[in-house]
Amino acid sequence: MRAIVNATPLIALALVDRLDLLPRIFGEIIVPTTVYDEVIGQGLERPGAQAIAQAQWLQVMAPTTVSTVEPLLLGLDRGELDVLVLAQEQDPDWVIIDERQARRAARAMGLPVKGTVGVLLTVGLSGLRSKEELLDDLEGMIRRGIRISPQLQSWLKQELEKVE
Repeated sequence: MRAIVNATPLIALALVDRLDLLPRIFGEIIVPTTVYDEVIGQGLERPGAQAIAQAQWLQVMAPTTVSTVEPLLLGLDRGELDVLVLAQEQDPDWVIIDERQARRAARAMGLPVKGTVGVLLTVGLSGLRSKEELLDDLEGMIRRGIRISPQLQSWLKQELEKVE
C-alpha cells in the first residue's frame, strides 16, 4: 500500500514518537516537496521536524502537474493542494490529511481519505498497539497542541472498544 501524507499527520505522529507506524501500516509513504519544506525547511527546531528529517523511508516528491488553481480559492494552502495533485498523479491507497477543507476536496476528487485519528484506528485494528497505548498517543498529541475535536476523540474511543 502507498499513502500520500500532509504535514499535520506527520507532525502529530512525530510528537508522540510514532512516526514509524506509517511505513509499518501503509508501506510506501510519499510527501510532496512543499509539505516536506513546510515542516523541515523552516528549521529542525520545529515540533517533529527532527524525526521527520531522519525518516529515511519517507519519499519526497513534487507533483509533475502544475495546478492552475490558486490554493486559497479552495481554502487550502500550497502543501494541501500539492497533496491532492500528487494523489491524482500517484493513485495512492490513502491520502492522509487532517484539515477539513482539504478532506472535503479530496473526497470530491474521489480520493480515499484518512486523518491522523483514522491512522490510530488502523494501528489498533492491525494489532500494532493496544487500545490503551493508542489512547495515550491521542492524549499526547492533544497535550502537544494537536487539535482533535471532542467528537473525533469519542469516535476513536468507541471504535477501539469494538477492536477488543
